[in-house]
Amino acid sequence: MIRRFNDLILFRKLLLFNLLLLVSSFAFAQGKSELQLTDIFSLEYVSDPQISPDGTRVIYVRNFKDIMTDKNLSNLWIVNFDGSDNRPLTTGNQNDSYPRWSHKGDRIIFKSNKEDDKMKLYMMWMDTRETVPLTNTAETPQSIAWSHDDRHLAFTMFVPSPRESLIKMPTMPEGADWNVPPTYIDRLNYRGDGAGYLRQGNQQIFVLSTQGGTPRQLTFSEFNHGAPIWSSKGDLLYFSANFHKDEDLEPQDSEIHQIRISDGEIKALTSRYGPDQNPAPSPDGSKIAYTGFDDRLQGYQLTQLYIMNADGSNSKLISGDLDRSVGNIQWANNGKGLYFQYNDQGDTKIGYISTSGKVIEKVEHLGGLSLGRPYNGAQFTVSDNDRMAYTLGSTKHPADLGVSDGKSTKRLTSLNDDLFSFRKLGEVEEIWWESSFDQRKIQGWLITPPDFDPSKKYPLILEIHGGPFLSYGSVFAAELQAYAAAGYVVLYANPRGSTSYGEEFGNLIHHDYPNHDYDDLISGVDAVIKKGFVDEENLFVTGGSGGGVLTAWIVGKTDRFKAAVVAKPVINWYSFVLYADNPSFFSKYWFPNKPWEDPENYLKRSPLSYVGNVNTPTMLLTGEEDYRTPIAESEQFYAALKLENVETALVRIPGASHGIANRPSNLVAKIASILAWFEKYREPKE
Repeated sequence: MIRRFNDLILFRKLLLFNLLLLVSSFAFAQGKSELQLTDIFSLEYVSDPQISPDGTRVIYVRNFKDIMTDKNLSNLWIVNFDGSDNRPLTTGNQNDSYPRWSHKGDRIIFKSNKEDDKMKLYMMWMDTRETVPLTNTAETPQSIAWSHDDRHLAFTMFVPSPRESLIKMPTMPEGADWNVPPTYIDRLNYRGDGAGYLRQGNQQIFVLSTQGGTPRQLTFSEFNHGAPIWSSKGDLLYFSANFHKDEDLEPQDSEIHQIRISDGEIKALTSRYGPDQNPAPSPDGSKIAYTGFDDRLQGYQLTQLYIMNADGSNSKLISGDLDRSVGNIQWANNGKGLYFQYNDQGDTKIGYISTSGKVIEKVEHLGGLSLGRPYNGAQFTVSDNDRMAYTLGSTKHPADLGVSDGKSTKRLTSLNDDLFSFRKLGEVEEIWWESSFDQRKIQGWLITPPDFDPSKKYPLILEIHGGPFLSYGSVFAAELQAYAAAGYVVLYANPRGSTSYGEEFGNLIHHDYPNHDYDDLISGVDAVIKKGFVDEENLFVTGGSGGGVLTAWIVGKTDRFKAAVVAKPVINWYSFVLYADNPSFFSKYWFPNKPWEDPENYLKRSPLSYVGNVNTPTMLLTGEEDYRTPIAESEQFYAALKLENVETALVRIPGASHGIANRPSNLVAKIASILAWFEKYREPKE
């Protein structure tokens, strides 16, 4: 009797619990809210997936953020190919990256700052998870490769080589407190975006025993050396480098070289004018695949795939029938072809190309590595048995881990399901339209606000990508989703000049940018307006870098937009070419002549030339440490707009380079600034 009574009580408790669970689940499902700016700190994504040689396991980098320290952090995770046993290899608020399997699959190397914030190279035994540091050098090893017998590693590492200054200061009196001596610079390329003012020195090649010890330096030239790759016999390393004396003036003229490990003798294997890079020896060591092109000084040139004999003879182009750039080349284990990565109409794919040049599409929908804006960026690796691990992209989530056996694909992670279980995202639709200039087909994407009602009218943001030789795609973008969450319809597109549509389309803006890409974008706005749910009195425009150029160009051409935010732009091509971090490239590939040889052309293509036409309230936004499109460009436009009595504001992001989001809060600041400016001019205000 007592047992029956207790069973009845237990049954009622279970029933009540299940009812409460059902009610709370229903309320939870109904209680989804719009994405918040602080959610950016909660977003995670997969990068650098490394499949084991036997194809049974995948190690990947799990990237996350710390809202308290405002840092981007990462750990290593491992999962079986079938998706089972997903677990961490490393833990902690640190940066673990660059996992690489040994050829036997019994060990990995990786980089980490877990001990003392100093980035070191580590090795881990996969059976015991025992870990040991291999380096304690002042500089961090880069581009690390295992030898085929797993006994050695090759890598590049920066070697400082301070040069004596021409300026000789007098002896400072004892006890005096003078400023530090002046910095003497005599190189053309003396600073780099994200790196600041460059230290004197070069990336040199080293080898290191996997038993540890002191790295042995193999190269000693005054040039930078690219990622080393081992020959099958282990007696040679292959790498790419630009050893020309005028390398500063010829930034793309690199060659494939070999270096003999025994005595450091270097031999060039290629010699044409143009970049030859990314050497990949075939499994039997008889061939070397590499990428590059014959340089025609065009703004956009396809990166193509070549195969030559290991001694550099008999080079053949094998990707000539593919009108797309080739990257991340990896030999199939049988040596009959290579896997590669390419962008096609806004979608990143894995392809397979035979040594005779036949191309087969293997996997689509890679991406998700750019959290802020929807750029095409992805990574993949291939096992010895042709299994693949890759970053899986989607408009609904940042990069997750995907795998494929060549016949079917599978998603192994869902890192942001916890966040998206209570946050609503805008729906993304792919659209096409014809340009008013020449009726070319232009691809774009439309993001509508959560709970979108097509019978209502919404403000529109046109968001423009940079590059300009880059492409957007069908991938997640936190920045654009934040605009949709604020009630805006968002249009993003790939106007002429964008990559992933072939060389002819990309070069439509060669020596003619900005120009008719304006027509492509405005035609897209018109196409969206025809759908009937956009308020024509509430159009807004923004873009960064090349998109900042076009935004500044647009407000000089039309008054259709209620307000604009010009992010990290080029405003004056004359000053930009001489002030940016790679003057020899920009002056040689983006213009037919140097600024003083053709000032009218530089001025004609500069948004500054049309500042007298601007009536649109325009905000300028740039990182204070941006050396790609220096903040002086924004300051010029700001001053000019002030002189023209146009409503304007200047936003400086402290400590930010061209990428801006080197800290999560910088991305939040960018989004908050843009939305604040648009809300100021949005009518009617809700």
